[in-house]
Amino acid sequence: MYVPSAFRQNDLAQLHAQMQASGLAVLTSAGSQGLLASHLPLVLEPGEGEYGTLYGHFARANPHWRDLADGTETLVVFAGPDAYVTPTWYPAKAEHGKVVPTWNYIAVHAWGQAEVFDDPERLLQVVSRLSGRHEAGRPQPWAVSDAPREYLDSMLRAIVGFALPIRRLEGKWKLGQNRSVADQAGVREGLAASANPRDRELAERMSLID
Repeated sequence: MYVPSAFRQNDLAQLHAQMQASGLAVLTSAGSQGLLASHLPLVLEPGEGEYGTLYGHFARANPHWRDLADGTETLVVFAGPDAYVTPTWYPAKAEHGKVVPTWNYIAVHAWGQAEVFDDPERLLQVVSRLSGRHEAGRPQPWAVSDAPREYLDSMLRAIVGFALPIRRLEGKWKLGQNRSVADQAGVREGLAASANPRDRELAERMSLID
């Protein structure tokens, strides 16, 4: 990922927070089957290893897991809020007109080599953590233990799990840091007034720029 210094995010806590806030990650690899991408919910264990460890699973019918089993390096992309930025929000437009559109966004990239497994108990732990994470806060949260064990066993046989220790982590917070204070304020106000909730979320994130 191309990351100019103004947009680079190195704070591990913020990187982890963004990864955990992203509901669905994109896991990519370039192995014997060519370039592959799978959209997967993942669980991050921040305390495991230098940058944390990611856990998830594939459908056994998905051939992508075989590349991971072969030791192919994996890139996982976590997308945060993003928004189109119109030049009309820049006070600089009225001053000299030398402005063009851009796109502001937040993204985290994680690299590593995965360990693939199909042990039923380890798989059960992964799916339990995944469902627990996304059921949390619901009035009547569903738990894996709510399903009959024989049914669970059949479902577990249909998936393959993986643990991905993160070897490299990169974050890009492209939030207009290269613009003037006045232009940044104009973009924040424009995004905050949008009907799109992702625009408003990005406006909030821009307000946290140091």
